[in-house]
Amino acid sequence: MDGHPASQPLVAASASVADDALIGANVVIHEGVVIGTGVVIQDNVVLGKLPLLSASSATQGAAPGALTIAAGARICSGAIIFAGSSIGADSIIGDQAYIRERSVIGEQSVIGRGSGVDPDVVIGARVSIQSSVYITAGTVIEDEVFVGPGAITTNDRLSGPLDGQLDGPTLCRGCRIGAGAILLPGVRIGEKALVAAGALVSSDVADGALVVGVPARER
Repeated sequence: MDGHPASQPLVAASASVADDALIGANVVIHEGVVIGTGVVIQDNVVLGKLPLLSASSATQGAAPGALTIAAGARICSGAIIFAGSSIGADSIIGDQAYIRERSVIGEQSVIGRGSGVDPDVVIGARVSIQSSVYITAGTVIEDEVFVGPGAITTNDRLSGPLDGQLDGPTLCRGCRIGAGAILLPGVRIGEKALVAAGALVSSDVADGALVVGVPARER
């Protein structure tokens, strides 16, 4: 474990940090965090943060357990990763990314700079999420998906009573989401489908289809 002399990391007593982990300046590692071998954590990262939620929050869920960061993962400067999440082996969490409680990031996946991943998201292996993407609570992203910069997923239908039921999209294996696309609650993007940049997707997209426009239509 390595740090600058004047700004050593703050590591909770119950955290478990591999001997060969590289940890930068001003890092905070909260209780119960588990950091595997070969992990790199850059400056100003916060690991294992506990959520502070309003009483009416729809993302209360189960109390988060330990944050685990698997071997070879790289956590870039300014990232915040909450308790109860799991970061897969050889993944990259970009500068100022924000990973909420109980979310899972698969091995060799990349979360881009400034992107946000809400609670209870499941992201598979070898997924590439570019900069400034918002992944809403309850979203499922299967293996080898690409999500372009500025894309937005949503989970609250806003029609009918506000009952707190959230319905994130499902992005199936190998699909590609263009820059600035918006996916409405509950939509399924099929395997190897392509959503064009700027599209507004309000209904399911078939496997292998290309959709464009607002609202998105198959081409």
